[in-house]
Amino acid sequence: QVQLVESGGGLVQAGGSLRLSCAASGNIFSIVPMGWYRQTPGKQRELVAQITRKGNTNYADSVKGRFTISRDNAKNAVYLQMNSLKPEDTAVYYCNKVPASNYEYWGQGTQITVSS
Repeated sequence: QVQLVESGGGLVQAGGSLRLSCAASGNIFSIVPMGWYRQTPGKQRELVAQITRKGNTNYADSVKGRFTISRDNAKNAVYLQMNSLKPEDTAVYYCNKVPASNYEYWGQGTQITVSS
């Protein structure tokens, strides 16, 4: 059974840091590219960071240099270290394979709120 559980969100002041974790069940998640997405009300979900099975990474320009994605294939886990957070990073963050459409399974996400 496919399941994605995101955790680590919360309220943080601008300039602060958070580390998100994603626990994935389902063998596919250990071999496909994985990513962190975020969504704010009224906007499309956007991919902010992605990582291949071998560890190659790519970031959206808006988070480059501040966010770091990593994964542990043995644990089916994906992480997102978020530094120098800005109010515009406020969103619900989700992990999933890359690509993933809105019609596929998504976890509940974790809320990040950055206060100015």
